[in-house]
Amino acid sequence: MSRARYFFHLLLSEADTLLFFVPIALLYYLALPIGVEKKIAIPKGCGKECVVQTLEKNGIAVGVADRLILRYLSSPHYGDLNLSPALSRADLLYRAMHAKIPIFRVTLIPGETTPLFLDQVAKKLDVNRSKLSRFYRKHAALSEGFLVPDTYLLPKGMDEERLILFLLKYSNKRLKRLSRTTAPDSNQSDYKRILTIASIIQKEAADAAEMPLIASVIYNRLKKGMRLQMDGTLNYGRYSHVKVTPQRIRDDNSSYNTYKHKGLPDLPVATVSDAAIDAALHPAKSNYLYFVRNRRTGKHDFSTTFKAHRRKIKRK
Repeated sequence: MSRARYFFHLLLSEADTLLFFVPIALLYYLALPIGVEKKIAIPKGCGKECVVQTLEKNGIAVGVADRLILRYLSSPHYGDLNLSPALSRADLLYRAMHAKIPIFRVTLIPGETTPLFLDQVAKKLDVNRSKLSRFYRKHAALSEGFLVPDTYLLPKGMDEERLILFLLKYSNKRLKRLSRTTAPDSNQSDYKRILTIASIIQKEAADAAEMPLIASVIYNRLKKGMRLQMDGTLNYGRYSHVKVTPQRIRDDNSSYNTYKHKGLPDLPVATVSDAAIDAALHPAKSNYLYFVRNRRTGKHDFSTTFKAHRRKIKRK
């Protein structure tokens, strides 16, 4: 049944008196195309009169017949209307009261940094990037490494603070799981240490299978007081995808530069997967202190001595 006929029968069913007074012209009117192509947003909390005003502000005339029909429809939803010239008047009214909220899929991949992810959110949902950062700093337990990598379904229309709270609500569940996994008396510094180690593992490992071995190298070097000297720690923030060069190593004086500074960076390098966290909590037992990527396999070759490490670098 067409929308026009639907509304016609709706009116007839509502009041017997209308059987004699609703002209056939109404059915003809409802079938007319609107002749307009544009996108209209129905605001949140918009009532029926608000819908009428929104349509009129966008150049769509709303007559007596339209208002009469709107009386018999349920309360409107908010969202976007995509109108085309061939759309009938009946379909216009129906869609205006059943507007759909656009849902955007935004994916945070493991190893990506929070600043670049917030860039993506701001662009897709057309919100203020600076406000996203401000509210993230206000509500997040850690400025980096806290968000859970996943594909988020984010509805359009949420303000920046609500978006951040929406994202953090999911991530807070991980922090609670992590607190149960570490120790009963764990505090934020314990979580930060585990997430920082996990973030380095995430940046360095070729796949999940070798994460425990990468973790063993990190712990072994820390135990011996050696600098980590890992490129992945310099892929923080805006440098997430920037190649680490000798000049970067010379010029970067942040705690992320593990070529210059002993110990761990002050904060996680990036977001992390559960596999990386598991590796940080349960590293493999090894004496490895070095690793280098094998160009042939794409994975890493591990060594216990610098001499053996140099040989593997030469033949990689």
